[in-house]
Amino acid sequence: MAGDNNMEKGLLLANKEETARTTLLLVFSTFIIVCASFTFGVSVGYTADTMSSIMTDLDLSLAQFSLFGSLMTFGGMIGAIFSAKAASALGNKMTLWLADLFCITGWLAIALAKDIVLLDLGRFFVGIGVGLISYVVPVYVAEITPKHIRGAFTFSNQLLQNCGVAIAYYFGNFLSWRSLALIGIIPCGIQVIGLFFIPESPRWLAKKGRDEEVEVVLQKLRGKGHDIMLEARAIKISVEVSKQNSNTSIRSLFRKRYAHQLTIGIGLMLLQQLCGMSGIGSYGSTLFELGGFPARIGMTVLSLIVVPKSLLGLILVDRWGRRPLLMASAFGLCLSCITLAVAFGVKDVPEIQNITPVFTFIGILSFTMMFAFGMGALPWVIMSEIFPMDIKVLAGSLVTIANWFTGWIANYCFNFMLVWSPAGNILIAQQFPGDRKTSPAEEFSPLAEKFNRRLLLGIGSSSVLAIEFIYPSTWVGDQTLLYRAAEKSERETSLDLPPARNLRRKNVNEPVVAFGPPGSTGELNVSVIVSPVSPTFS
Repeated sequence: MAGDNNMEKGLLLANKEETARTTLLLVFSTFIIVCASFTFGVSVGYTADTMSSIMTDLDLSLAQFSLFGSLMTFGGMIGAIFSAKAASALGNKMTLWLADLFCITGWLAIALAKDIVLLDLGRFFVGIGVGLISYVVPVYVAEITPKHIRGAFTFSNQLLQNCGVAIAYYFGNFLSWRSLALIGIIPCGIQVIGLFFIPESPRWLAKKGRDEEVEVVLQKLRGKGHDIMLEARAIKISVEVSKQNSNTSIRSLFRKRYAHQLTIGIGLMLLQQLCGMSGIGSYGSTLFELGGFPARIGMTVLSLIVVPKSLLGLILVDRWGRRPLLMASAFGLCLSCITLAVAFGVKDVPEIQNITPVFTFIGILSFTMMFAFGMGALPWVIMSEIFPMDIKVLAGSLVTIANWFTGWIANYCFNFMLVWSPAGNILIAQQFPGDRKTSPAEEFSPLAEKFNRRLLLGIGSSSVLAIEFIYPSTWVGDQTLLYRAAEKSERETSLDLPPARNLRRKNVNEPVVAFGPPGSTGELNVSVIVSPVSPTFS
């Protein structure tokens, strides 16, 4: 009951909290924190334009480069496993410094690499840093910002990631792969210096019992004239509640009561990676060359739409709701896969082979857009909504690891599936060092007509079907549409008996929001009622 009382106190405090000003220190702190997200984006888009030049300069085989490209996601999985523990033990600032150390070391190793060993080691180190960044940055930003601007400031994380991808796509057309690696160091250097001038998260300070520092930090972030006592008390109460839920074991995740949420969370993450975006995003230049479309033009166009496409998803998510947006995204991915399959399928048909470059461009462009506004960001949003508080941390860690692991498999296997011959399961012959006289795209071309169309069609259609089955329309996690329907129903009819003259009663206190696990009969639900409180109320 102590936890329930604390929760009620937290809700009352949250309702009475004043709107804080957006101070210069808050903006500066957010900028320094999300600098790491830019490095994340550069690492994601780094291999898109550099595949041919790296393979040529270092005499790498297809298998060696595929391993190099996938080591970032494998390292990210390792970093994600320890990210929450590191942030809890060391603090967000120290964890970001540690991530910067891994990233800077990794990018320098890539830029100076003379053989495959140093190249792979550098990519792996960058992956570990990115894994730490993927957890710490959104948490750090959310913990220092007031709730009325928290969503917009947290979105800056995604925005800077997309800016990093765009920079990697665009400058990859002009810079060497060694110079492009040095670009990834710049935001890390800015962050290393900037972290000295920004405060630690108030929530982490409260966890460590440093209550005086909590109030000092909040005062700096909110401005001198703002009363921070209520917010400081709310943070301390929430920390106490979280400590009471910290004894949950990993075994409790696999109880029957959590099976549905866990299936949805892991299932959406698997679909996000298996849809093929990691491969198309990492090897887009090669796909353009295979389809006969100028790779430089294609990658430049992609670099221009990376940021706007993320804004599109932010606008549509509250208008359409989670499930319709996911369904539309999956359907668009399926059509994009069909377009790519047709492009490569008719490449050797003399009468219509001229449509291959156009269909390749349309397929890749539409695939990128469809992924961005639904399947790209929504699985993470849904994951944050469906798990109860007592398992949210453990379940989130498990789902994140599943995402990184599946991304590593998809990234590594993409090149092999691209040139796979279903008739004989033939892969490209490995060339000996010194014999390489053609680009990877020229090596792929003899087998391009055997592009695995079934794989593309299967991935797209299975995404639509899987979302339909594991994400049913009755699931309460789709809160946007649920609340909208509840408000409409409440306006049309009331659960109370109609009063005389068939007029609605005034001053009726009704729940403004209700939370509860899917499938329950209501005994576990929590309703929030907003009501005026008399001055004499204790």
